[in-house]
Amino acid sequence: MEASEGARATDAAKWIASSCGLVVEEAVVLHNSNKLALRLLPCDVMARVAPVHEQNAQFEIDIAQQLVEFGSPMAALEPRVEPRIYERDGFVVTLWTYYESVAPDVIAPVEYADALERLHAGMRKIDIPSPRYTDRIAEAQELVANRESTPELSDEGRELLGNALRYLRRTIGERGGAEQLLHGEPHPGNLLNTKLGPLFIDLETCCRGPIEFDLAHAPEEVTAHYPNADQDLVDVCRILVLAMITTWRWDRADQFPNGRQLGLDGLDELREALDGVL
Repeated sequence: MEASEGARATDAAKWIASSCGLVVEEAVVLHNSNKLALRLLPCDVMARVAPVHEQNAQFEIDIAQQLVEFGSPMAALEPRVEPRIYERDGFVVTLWTYYESVAPDVIAPVEYADALERLHAGMRKIDIPSPRYTDRIAEAQELVANRESTPELSDEGRELLGNALRYLRRTIGERGGAEQLLHGEPHPGNLLNTKLGPLFIDLETCCRGPIEFDLAHAPEEVTAHYPNADQDLVDVCRILVLAMITTWRWDRADQFPNGRQLGLDGLDELREALDGVL
């Protein structure tokens, strides 16, 4: 978020937490993109804040509550307040348990794979309407096709991304295979190392698809420890993830730090990954 919007979002989170009876004297920014993650002190609560028009908070709450009940490795909502969406000044706020990270920061591949496998096992028990991974591909394709949304993307880059997204969507679809509810982005930034063990956060990108789509977001070493994963499909999904992430960096509304340079780097990586294919 821009500084002014971030300040308003922070004020909204502090006001809501205080109105729920929590003691809030300061807010520490944990992550800032299109949404804001804050550590509220001294109550030690994590607040997630999003503009009303860019939120999917109820979907995330519903899944998180069920996963915690199943004993899945998932961060819990804050137990001292009602588990629901709070709204103020054009922002939606959800309040979560804050978990202190423990050393080492890097989670061993075998532990990472075990946590993801247990998360997937819990997600197979959840019956909730959810998008498919192909919906996210379609969103990326729409950005590539819309020059107003991606005005700085070159014609060559636009052609590369458009062809790559079509090819990868078709290739993954032709492989068939079982689909289930997925985290959507279980990368290291969404896995905390806590005293309770590894815990996943951030379910806003949950979707249905092959488990290999989730594995493509994890470090490469994790796949070898995940039972019955199709390594060839993981490799294809990794290229798809690269293509989608590169597309997001060219969105004129993207606020990722150094996003344009990352977009250029992503195009170079994608050319190399698809050399001889497209």
